[in-house]
Amino acid sequence: MCFGLLPTCDARWPRLAGHHPAWSVAIAKGLRHPSYLVTVRHGDQVAGVLPLMLVKGPIFGSFLVSLPYINTGGVWATDADVATRLIDRACQLADELDVKYLELRQEQPVEHPRLNFQRTDKVHMRLPLPTTDELLDKSFKSKLRSQVRKAGQFDHRIAWGGSELLDDFYHVFAVNMRDLGTPVFSKRLFAEILDAFAGDAELCVVYQAEQEKLFPVAGAVLVHADGVTEVPSASCLRVANPTGANMWMYRHLLRRAIERGSRTFDFGRSSIDSGTSKFKAQWGAQPHPAVWQYYVRKGDVEAMRPDSQTNQRRIKIWQKLPVWLTRSIGPAIVRGIP
Repeated sequence: MCFGLLPTCDARWPRLAGHHPAWSVAIAKGLRHPSYLVTVRHGDQVAGVLPLMLVKGPIFGSFLVSLPYINTGGVWATDADVATRLIDRACQLADELDVKYLELRQEQPVEHPRLNFQRTDKVHMRLPLPTTDELLDKSFKSKLRSQVRKAGQFDHRIAWGGSELLDDFYHVFAVNMRDLGTPVFSKRLFAEILDAFAGDAELCVVYQAEQEKLFPVAGAVLVHADGVTEVPSASCLRVANPTGANMWMYRHLLRRAIERGSRTFDFGRSSIDSGTSKFKAQWGAQPHPAVWQYYVRKGDVEAMRPDSQTNQRRIKIWQKLPVWLTRSIGPAIVRGIP
């Protein structure tokens, strides 16, 4: 892939985390999606790229997305003319593949006549990191430090690693997704992330000690790249909430990011003023725009929202299913959701 040949500082639409080529490799392999890379060149120089994936399933239909699973993607271009040419080709490809819509997960809008819908109801929550963990701790309000200390009174154990922690992480993730009423991604996706990013991706698992045994109660995937640590997936068992396991984990995730030399911690995307947004804001995270643009060919983008009446019914049914069943059928369903 030729992502790295595009200028990063002078681009009108700059490189986002989702433009890292390892993401395209990991998601394509992990979710078994056909992938496309639209490229504009000026002579021998790459002036713009747009990675795309065909998300297709038997329940919801097909979509062309940049990029599924993660929060960013879309156009990376030096100027407006290049951005237009990228989207021209993406829309043409959407027509050829006969998808319901093209979805571009951007942070800056692109003016284009065929982009006929836009969502700005969510924001990226990001925290600028100081150079030391001590400085980070001093930046916290006293209430937050008290919550962290309280969580530390429980016998939590932290483990960092790769594939050897995958089963424990996935157990927590699958249970939490069932409790949320969301089909779980396959374990293969996380294995491919670890492989594609090599030493720049790792797992964190929090264990609770009970009767001389350790039980996984929280876990997260971390990706350290280009001075940013992002957490594309994190979960905590509800039974562990009273112990502050999630709070304890995030305090260690932030420390880990500083240890890895990151300048920014990306908590991910949240609805404005939501509970998750407030959880991230208490650490000092600030909102940054998330502009998702669409070329809608048929159907309704809002029909895929979790808060739609139809999906709320599906969520309630899913929450009642046994975890073993959601682990069995969930990956086939969720890979078809953009």
